This record gives sequence, C-alpha cells and structure tokens, in this order.
Amino acid sequence: MSITTIVGSEATVREITQQPDVWLEASTGIAARREEIDAFLAPLLARPELRIVLTGAGTSAFIGEIAAPTLTRTLRRRIDAVATTDIVSNPQESFAEDVPLLLVSFARSGNSPESVAATELADQSLAEVHHLVITCDETGELYRRHHDRASSLTVLMPLRSNDEGFAMTSSFSSMLLSVLLILGGTDDAAVQALAAGATTILDQREVDIRALANEGCERVVYIGSGPLTGLARESALKLLELTAGRIVTYYDSALGFRHGPKAVVDDSTLVVVYLSSDPHTRRYDLDIVAELRATLSPERVIAISSEPVADATAYDWVLPELAGLDDAQLAIGYVLVAQLLGLSYSLQLGATPDNPFPSGTVNRVVQGVRIHEFDGVDDARSVAAQLQEQ
Repeated sequence: MSITTIVGSEATVREITQQPDVWLEASTGIAARREEIDAFLAPLLARPELRIVLTGAGTSAFIGEIAAPTLTRTLRRRIDAVATTDIVSNPQESFAEDVPLLLVSFARSGNSPESVAATELADQSLAEVHHLVITCDETGELYRRHHDRASSLTVLMPLRSNDEGFAMTSSFSSMLLSVLLILGGTDDAAVQALAAGATTILDQREVDIRALANEGCERVVYIGSGPLTGLARESALKLLELTAGRIVTYYDSALGFRHGPKAVVDDSTLVVVYLSSDPHTRRYDLDIVAELRATLSPERVIAISSEPVADATAYDWVLPELAGLDDAQLAIGYVLVAQLLGLSYSLQLGATPDNPFPSGTVNRVVQGVRIHEFDGVDDARSVAAQLQEQ
C-alpha cells in the first residue's frame, strides 16, 4: 500500500489507513466491557415501551442514519435517528412522547455545543432518560458530563480514533462499528471480515480511486439504499469537506434519485453506487447502475459490492471479504472508498486535507453556535401527555 502523502495530509492519510487495526482494537475493548455493557442495557431493552434515539451532529448524525434501520430489524423495536442539531432547535418535536428513552450520543470530541445541549434537553423534557455515550475523547465535555452518572454509560473509542485531521474518518467508522456491537451483539467474524475488506481497498483500489479523481469530474454523486443512504450522505460530505466545497456533491437512494435529483447528472459527473447485500434491495441498486451507465459512459458509474455482479465489468468493484455482512456493517468497509476519493480529489486540487479551510471559515469542532435557553419544558410534557391519551 502506497498512498501519496504531502505536507498537510499526514494526519488524514494515517487516520484512513489505520482503520482496520483500530476496528480490531475497538472490538476488543467492547468485549472486555461486555458484562458491564449488558448489565446497563439488559433491563432497558427488556422494556417494550423504551424508545431508542441515535444522535450526533454532522458525520456523527450519519452514524445513526446507517445504524438505525439495521438495529431496528435486529432488536425488533423502535429506533430513531435524530440529529442533535434537530433536537436542540426543535426539542418539542424530537421529544413529543414522554416515554422512557435511551439516548445514544455519538461524538468525536464531545465539545460541539449541540452534543451536551441535546442530552440536557432530553433530561429536561422527559421523565426518564438513560444515556449511552460513544465518543473518542475522554477530555471532551460530553464524556466528562456523563462519565460518573448512574443513568449513563460512557464508551471510549481507541485513543488514535480521535482524528486529528479535519474530516472524521476512523472516528466515524469506529463509532459505527461499536454501536452495532454494543446493541447488536458481539460479531468477531464480521470485524475480521471488515478488516480484511478494508485492507483490500487500501492495497488494491487506492490507485484506481486516485485515477478517478484525476479524470477531472466536477460533480460526484453517491447512491445507496436503506442503511447505505446514510453512507451515501456521509460520502458526499467527506468529498465536500476535503475539497473545501470545490467539488459539487450529492447523495440519494436508488429509487429516490430519479425523482428530480437525477437532474444533477451531466457530462462531468461521477456516480458511486453502494450495492446492498439484501437481494430485494439490490435489484433496485442494479437498476439505477444500468440506467446511469446507459446515460453516462460506463467508467463514470462505479458500483461497490460485497457479492458477485452478473456480467461484471472493470467498474464493478467486488469485495468478497465482505460477503454475508448486513448493510450497516458494509458501510464500515465501503466508506474507505469515499474517504480515499475525498483525499485524492483534495490532493489533486492542491488542497491540504488535514485543514481544507486554513482561513477558519469552517472548523474541525463547530464554532459560533449559541445555545438558547429552552423555556417550553412544561409545554413539551403537556403535548406528550395529550398524544398518549389519544
């Protein structure tokens, strides 16, 4: 594996390439705390009225969007993905039902203003709240607020997952893997498969990905269905961040893309489609691949798959190591394609991936957010009570 490194890209390169090892470390850490984790979760998960909300801001919010559909199916219970940015600005809508809540918070640093505010608003708005905090920084405000609380469980990621680079890479994938293991159960085989698949991408596809960036496409679209729609959203953001907005990006689901957003496609567009492992969903993914290849030249539509593709071409990238994994797990491996493409575009454009915004207009930890006092707690609980009576 040889990834081009220039001054200003060292942290991003390191944090992308270290992920297979970090995942193994995160899995080992969770296994060591399995008894403590189960003691906290088991009484909560035994309650059918419990609502689970996965929350975070930006990339951390997309963890919830990817994990919620899979965990809903696995646990056969209600699980919602609600960004902290939505909770903070609209707490009455976010917590309209006064039911027991497990709020699962994801944060790289835990110092974003919304991270702590979302947990506080949950406590203010609802009669019973429990917190599961998954974060990469034990010095962060979110971790410090919840570390010693009886109603909270804090889970730290490996130290090196606390990315120093601007874009979240190993922090994102480590927290996604961890919530799947914490709530979905131990899966050593999946972790090993993900590490192997990611190594294949790094060793065998990095040159291909760099070549895609060098083709000069000015628009990049990511498409995925179900949990992979959240991955498509994260992929689009990664490219937007690392190129400081110089590349137009978009994301959608396979079926949703035709309903207007397909208008973004022109002769300078590259499309990456993440193929689902679910046989039913996969048919729709393959349909959009075929449709777009008939519109664009075939090399402008890259399909990423864990299963063999019928009549495969050089633009169907199959990762057999990932065969048999569900879509949320696949997202952990697939995301390396987006991370490497963002890095390659950034270097090709002469940007500095570790700090794409040297002027400080956009920051690694969001700045300038003013948290306004929420005075509607009684109103929120009143609305919740009315809804429960109906």
